[in-house]
Amino acid sequence: MSARAAHAVSLLKESPETLDGFLKLSQIFESTTLDPHSRETVILTVAHRNQCHLCVDMHDAKMAALGPAPEPERLDAVRTFTLQVLATSGAVGDADLAAFEKAGYTRRNALEVVLGVGTYTLSTFANRLTRAA
Repeated sequence: MSARAAHAVSLLKESPETLDGFLKLSQIFESTTLDPHSRETVILTVAHRNQCHLCVDMHDAKMAALGPAPEPERLDAVRTFTLQVLATSGAVGDADLAAFEKAGYTRRNALEVVLGVGTYTLSTFANRLTRAA
C-alpha cells in the first residue's frame, strides 16, 4: 500500500464503520465476475467523475500493472455504462443496457457495476471529505 493510500485509510479510522464498510465492499467488488480491467475501469470512471485524485492515481497505476486490455472496446462500453448508471441514478435506459450487453457484458455484470459505483462513491466521497484526495 502506498503512503498516500495508507494516509487515506488512517483518516477513515475516525469512523471504523465507514472504513470497515469500504474494505468489505471493495473485497466483494473484487470477487465479482467482472474482469480486472473492467473493474478498474469502473473505479477510474467513478474516481474521475468525483474528482478523487488519490483514487485516480492509485487505480491508474493498478490499471497499468494489468497490462494492455485484451479488448479495449469493452472497456469503453463499461466506462459509458458506468457514466450512465451515475447520470441516471441507476435508471439506465434499455438502449444503454442493450449496448452494454452487446459488448459482451451480462445483466449480472450490470449489477456488479452498480456495486462498484456504490463502493467507490463511498471511497471517493470519504477521501474528499477527509482531504485525503
